[in-house]
Amino acid sequence: MRAVALPVEPAALDVQPAEGRMVGDSARYEKYLRDLAGLYRDDAAFTRALASDDGSAVYWVESSTIEQGAGALTIGISVLRPGTIGDEFAMTRGHLHRAVEEAEMYYGLSGQGVMLLESIDGRSRTVPISPGTVVHVPGGWVHRSVNVGTDTLSTLFCYSTDAGQDYDIIERAGGMKQLIVSGPNGWSTRPNPDHKGFHAAPQ
Repeated sequence: MRAVALPVEPAALDVQPAEGRMVGDSARYEKYLRDLAGLYRDDAAFTRALASDDGSAVYWVESSTIEQGAGALTIGISVLRPGTIGDEFAMTRGHLHRAVEEAEMYYGLSGQGVMLLESIDGRSRTVPISPGTVVHVPGGWVHRSVNVGTDTLSTLFCYSTDAGQDYDIIERAGGMKQLIVSGPNGWSTRPNPDHKGFHAAPQ
């Protein structure tokens, strides 16, 4: 008789927005300013920021994946410090799921942000996110978080564990189609002249 795998144990996660933590069965990765070379268009402003950088993480992710395979979920918290490089607001690298059809949910916990999205067929959207806002990112949309406020932006996210991520798609495209920039009335969008369109990751 073939053995049947027993279900894994349920897990409880303690989400702490003020501390930017998710305590429980989770893993953490951090991104530093030095890791984000090429992310912002203003190279001179990035170089100046790097020269005065204190070496602390500019954003981090804590995530929990308690099982693998079909039906499994990854739950996590993404935390992004405020700031600007040139006139662009602080942002994450962003990604498209390798299983392109897979969706993702983001729930605003603290701060003021914008979810910048672009579909693989070229549509561009911006969705403000703040505490209590849920953003549903459908399959086929490249997405990144942008902190347009003065406080830390924290979001809770959930996606199918087998979705995977293509973190290099934005770099291959020369950036996203729109930039989120600062101005006298807060944030606005501006076309990115370097954008070349999205293409799937090479196999």
